[in-house]
Amino acid sequence: MAGKRDYYEVLGINRNADAAEIKKAYRKLAVKYHPDKNPDDASAEEKFKELGEAYEVLSSDDKRAAYDRYGHAAFSQGMGSSGGGAGVDPFDIFREVFGGGGGGSGIFGDFFGSGGSGSGGGRSMKRRGSDLRYDLQITLEEAAFGTEKELELEKSSACSGCNGSGSASGGGTKSCSTCGGHGQVISSRGFFQVQQTCPQCGGSGQMISDPCRECNGAGRTDKRERIKLKIPAGISEGSRLRSSGNGDAGMRGGPAGDLFVVIHVREHEIFERDENDLYCEVPVSFATATVGGELVVPTLNGKASIRVPEGTQNGTLFRLKDKGMPQLNGARNGDLMVRVQVEVPTKLNRKQKELLEGFAESLGDRNRPISESFLEKAKRFFK
Repeated sequence: MAGKRDYYEVLGINRNADAAEIKKAYRKLAVKYHPDKNPDDASAEEKFKELGEAYEVLSSDDKRAAYDRYGHAAFSQGMGSSGGGAGVDPFDIFREVFGGGGGGSGIFGDFFGSGGSGSGGGRSMKRRGSDLRYDLQITLEEAAFGTEKELELEKSSACSGCNGSGSASGGGTKSCSTCGGHGQVISSRGFFQVQQTCPQCGGSGQMISDPCRECNGAGRTDKRERIKLKIPAGISEGSRLRSSGNGDAGMRGGPAGDLFVVIHVREHEIFERDENDLYCEVPVSFATATVGGELVVPTLNGKASIRVPEGTQNGTLFRLKDKGMPQLNGARNGDLMVRVQVEVPTKLNRKQKELLEGFAESLGDRNRPISESFLEKAKRFFK
């Protein structure tokens, strides 16, 4: 028995695992290494066989007790030349665990996700329509106050010729000739069979007997439509709005999907947004910054004024409470943060220069708080 892996290790479980844990571990790994999912991987088929052998022993109380006591040696005789469960077809074990294999919704319906309901009939012909995405650009003002937009998009809509049924008469159906009404077809792959969704009827087992000429039996056609959408005040960049039922129409009378609108707020020429607060930079004259005065600033609701105290430095930040963006579905607004930029004159005549030079001379080294602070820190560099 040299070279054979421990069965508990094969299934990735501990020696105290109960029957439910053993079955769960086997199901997970058997799906992963099934030869049909790994057609070009010979090692997967070997692992699949090894899993079947391990499960066949550990799922039996008697065999598991013998294995726990003697290991692989317990099956060196009487259970096949290679020991363990080698005398049992691993595909038989797979079909047993996954519930069937002779048709219906057992092993292959679960494993391959075909979704049919087996010999008892197919699933409904109706299919839900796809969800759609629409990227919408709006202005900062529209985001602040809310607005209503009319969107134009091309999407699948219920066919007007058959009211979405796909049938010219409104109810003409017949059994699918490919699957005989079962919704599933069985094909051979090597030495075992695979049950899959019927490609002709999509698993419904039914076909339209009198297809509508406008939609060819699909129950929907592509049209360009206009949809109105309300944008709430305070909405932010990247928000998604859902418009129920405005996605693609369903197949043959199925429910429509939804439309998801992703909001993109254009960059503003004055304001920058940080959550619900707004920021802007406003120029202030050298004289006003020096002696103080009123400064008119823009807001989303018009204009406002702030009191600039004398000696205001460049970059000073002023807060205007509740002048920012509204909180989405909330009670209060954010704030408007105004950063002043002190303007320095660039073109002076001779008289203006003389006046400024006289002003600077009169100040001397006094009343220059920023310079004083800087010089104090930089003293050691001037030694």
